[in-house]
Formats: sequence, C-alpha cells, structure tokens
Amino acid sequence: MEQRIGRNYTRIATVVLLTLGCLFVLKPFLPAILFAAAVVISSWPLYLRLLRAMRGRRTLAALTMTLSLTLLVIIPLAIVAYNLADDVATTFGQLRDSIEHGALVPPGWVRELPFIGDTLDVYLRQLVASRDQMLALAQRMVEPARHYLMAGGLLLGTGVLQMSLAAFVSFFLYRDGHALIAVTASMMAKVMGEGAQSVSDIISQTTRGVMYGLLGTALAQALLAAIGFSIAGVPAVPLLSVLVFVTSLVPFGPPLIWGGASIWLFGQGLTGWGIFMVIWGTVLISGVDNVVRPMLISRGTSLPFLLTLLGVLGGVIAFGFVGMFIGPVLLAVGYSLMSEWTGTRDPIVKQKDEQGA
Repeated sequence: MEQRIGRNYTRIATVVLLTLGCLFVLKPFLPAILFAAAVVISSWPLYLRLLRAMRGRRTLAALTMTLSLTLLVIIPLAIVAYNLADDVATTFGQLRDSIEHGALVPPGWVRELPFIGDTLDVYLRQLVASRDQMLALAQRMVEPARHYLMAGGLLLGTGVLQMSLAAFVSFFLYRDGHALIAVTASMMAKVMGEGAQSVSDIISQTTRGVMYGLLGTALAQALLAAIGFSIAGVPAVPLLSVLVFVTSLVPFGPPLIWGGASIWLFGQGLTGWGIFMVIWGTVLISGVDNVVRPMLISRGTSLPFLLTLLGVLGGVIAFGFVGMFIGPVLLAVGYSLMSEWTGTRDPIVKQKDEQGA
C-alpha cells in the first residue's frame, strides 16, 4: 500500500515538473497561443460551416480562416504601425526645426478665446520669440511626448508580430481542432469527473461572448468613427480610426479620440463641423457601445466595469498588445466559473431572465 502511494506521488511530481518545463519553453509564445485559442474558440462555428462547404477539407478551411484573419486584422495594423512611426518622426522633426529657427506662430483662434484669449496670445508670442525658452519647453515636453508616442508605436508593432504568430498557431488549431477537443475533453473528464462538460461549455461560451462583444463593438465604433472623420474633414482618418478601435476596449476611451478631433475642428474655425463631430461621437460612436455590445454577446455574461478595466490594463502589462483581448477573456472565464461553482448568478443575467419570464 505504501509502495503504491509512493508511485502516485512520483507520477504527480513527474507531471508537475513536465508541465512547468513545457510552460517555461512556451513562455515567449504564450500570449500568441492564448490569443489564437480565444480567436479559434470564438470563430469555431464559422469554421465548421466553412468546413462543410469545403466538403471536409480541413487544411483548406483552416488556411482560409487564417488568411482572413491576416487580411482583416494583421495587415491593417501593420500599415498603421508603420505610418504611425513614420509620421511621429517626421512631425517631431519639423517641430524641432521650427523651434530652432523661431518659425512658430500662435494660431489666430487663440486670441478669439473668451476672457483669456488676449493674455494667452501675448504669452505665446513672447514664448516663441525667446529661443532659449522654446528650447527649454521642447526639452521638457516635446521629447517626452515623442518618447511615449514612439513607445506606443513599438507596442503596436509588437502586437502585429504577436498576432502574426497567433495566426500561424491558429492554422494548426483549426486544422487539428477536433483531435484537440477530444484530448482536452478526456483530460478534463479525468480531472473533474462529471462536471467537466459544464466547465467546458462555460469556458467556450464565455470566451465567445466576450470576444464577440469586444471585437464587434470595437469594429463598429472604428467604422463609424472613420465615416464621421471623413465627413468632417479630419486628417489622418486611418490612424484615428485604429486608435478608436484600440481605445474602445477601455471604458470611456473613444471620447478621447473623437473629442480631440472636435477640439481640432473648433480650433480651425470650423464650428459647424466641430458641433457635428460632437453629436456624431456622442450619439453614434459612443452610443453604439450600449447597443452593439449586448447584441453580440451570445451568452448573458456581463464582466463588471472594474474587471474589464483591470483585464485590459493588466493584459497589456502581462502580454503586450494582444493582452487587451486576452486579459478580459481570462477574467471573464474566471468570473463565470466562480459564479457557477459558488452558486451565484450574474445580477444582469438574472435581471434579464426575470424580465423574460
């Protein structure tokens, strides 16, 4: 009996050591693998339809799904990351030359500001007239701003590489998905027993719901923002639209972008277009979050505001750019499993069920 217990301990220790070794080897690729798994789980029903349409050709169907991800997400992000880095370098180079040669002039709309316009205009003209003060200002503000913008571009570029690797991994997850599902189900059944199927359903439904909600809402807001920016004549529409897409993952993020565009329009003297941008942003860009997100979440899982924010921020810190998607998904899965195991229910889901009844 003691010999049998010793064998069990040896097996457990061996499995733990092997698991830790595998995680250590896969650590550099873990963000891409997790993101690929989330994407494959979310789009698995679509893959099954495509597989039936292609008469069971798994490799061709997997390749089609992978190329679609590359064309719709990775290539646009790569173009934006390249343009962002190039534009930041060019803009700050021109700004530095203007400061050094004293070619900066305060815009005319500054003087028209109520109460403080004249005073602010005089101060700015005195500031730009002094080369030493302008160089000191540039050292304090311009260089740090350039550093942070370049860091943002680097983060976006790293995200492109992570997504490229995720697309590569997703091909094999699609192609060998049925075998992986069978192995995972068998393993979970041995570990969890009868509750394995319920846990598996919660994980897949929650992952699918959160990914639909995050990506669907982000794409809808970015598309509406691009239309609004184009109508109002705001420059750099692709870049601003991608920024809306990224910031839509953070609560109250898009108003920072379309609000800045509105301020720019007001500053250019385009008061009518500025008002249009405020209305368009408030009603459509930000308003779509309250309409599209609930429609796209297939299961009634509602991640609390704090967990959503921590998921995005913590995901970026832990996994980089793709952590914006991985963080909320992981927290949502943990939140759903905890609610299921403790016998508690999401109050929003409960309210919906009561209304439906």
